[in-house]
Amino acid sequence: MAGSYNKVLLMGNLTRDIELKHTSSNQAVGNFGLAVNRKFKAGDGEWREEVTFVDCEVWGRTAENMAKYLQKGRPVFVEGRLKLDTWQDKNDGSNRSKMRVVIETFQFIDSRDSGGSSGGGGGNYAGSRSGGGGSASTDTGYNSGSVDPADDDIPF
Repeated sequence: MAGSYNKVLLMGNLTRDIELKHTSSNQAVGNFGLAVNRKFKAGDGEWREEVTFVDCEVWGRTAENMAKYLQKGRPVFVEGRLKLDTWQDKNDGSNRSKMRVVIETFQFIDSRDSGGSSGGGGGNYAGSRSGGGGSASTDTGYNSGSVDPADDDIPF
């Protein structure tokens, strides 16, 4: 196979509010957790559920929009890529690593407290495609046909 492909699609619920920070060059970066549930029928015929917790990172305007409109417990559909962070532990000097998903776009999903609105979500947002380090490409804003995040009439 020529080349590589790194794409992640997940739908789940935020496990905590998005922690929004800014780099020294004023680039927004957000960190949050996502819980993804899987229901399956076990060998004994019983239905079981497993939860996978995923650490996520988001940059630029996408980070700002997610932090503004999403809170702990809210469902969201995200698209991104896998990234492996490595560092040396300050206490014992051992090498450490953590896999995370760098979010490139997201889509609102109707929440359980949406007051009976129709399904499908309220917008698909793209932003910085940067993977970290403070540098970022130009924000693309939101996709045409989506709800403007600056609009006060967000449908959720």
